[in-house]
Amino acid sequence: MKLWILQKHGQNLESASYESTRFLEEARVLGIDVDLVASEDIDLIVSRDGPRSIRRGGEQVNLPDGLLPRAGSGSDTFTLAVLRQFEHLAVPVINSSQAIEVVKDKLVCLQKLARANLPIPRTMLVRFPVVCDLVERQIGFPCVVKVLVGSHGEGIYLSRDRSSFRDLMELVWSLNGHQSLILQSYIGDRPGQDLRVWVIGGQVVGAMRRQSTDGSFKANITRGGRGEFWPMEPGIEVLARECAATLGLEVAGVDLLFDGDHYRVGEINSAPEFSGFEGATGLNIARQVLQHCIWRVTRQWQLPLVSPLTGDSPHDSSACPAIGSNDA
Repeated sequence: MKLWILQKHGQNLESASYESTRFLEEARVLGIDVDLVASEDIDLIVSRDGPRSIRRGGEQVNLPDGLLPRAGSGSDTFTLAVLRQFEHLAVPVINSSQAIEVVKDKLVCLQKLARANLPIPRTMLVRFPVVCDLVERQIGFPCVVKVLVGSHGEGIYLSRDRSSFRDLMELVWSLNGHQSLILQSYIGDRPGQDLRVWVIGGQVVGAMRRQSTDGSFKANITRGGRGEFWPMEPGIEVLARECAATLGLEVAGVDLLFDGDHYRVGEINSAPEFSGFEGATGLNIARQVLQHCIWRVTRQWQLPLVSPLTGDSPHDSSACPAIGSNDA
């Protein structure tokens, strides 16, 4: 089996990320051929030539059996067009271009979650000039200000009161009056903490609690946050699974906020990083993702989800090997 992993535009393949390195390691264990591919190396020709409409490095190549996009919210128009072309050519793309496009826009993502009656923070789209009285009535302070597209906690700001919010909006308006922003009610039950839940193939495989270490309200591991294993609860499992299903994601990182005895959906990631997650939980995420890709390529959705190596469900965390194990 040949699997292409499509990297973010501009990513240097010579200095592979933790995730890319782990995928290559586990591919050798599983006996599949994985190739890291830069999106800028792909040439797309729209024609009736079928497989010849995709070229790599200017050369005609054999299409892979499956494609795993890893650009996530960094998927630009070109990358999405490439994914759609592979889909037109009947190459399984995990996740689909449609799901990735929905999730990268935070407002569109939240609209779909709200329509499915899933718990999200109260959200408002910014319209300039901003009417602070309306924001105070509908969202309240403190409030979270977010750009529509972003990851790793970038483009997110906590306005703690009306005055700081007004100053921020005036600054944004003066720099770019067309900047698209959303405002959200601040869920502050456990400041600087959230849960990252991994969903693969419709199954929740594990959860990690993230805790900021610098007093920030952002708990991202990439910003220096600390991760630790979190025991699975029915409420977490059901909510994370429903989020992924609603958005059409086969592979998802679901971030949940603590809200009293319940949870609210913070953010959804279509290509989540997992260095911190594997370290905190001991779960072999790279292998589970690849096993799902194998199943998607070789099996129909109607058939049982079975590991091609062991006969066990590849998404059962009890059957999942620890990192470094050679047992599939």
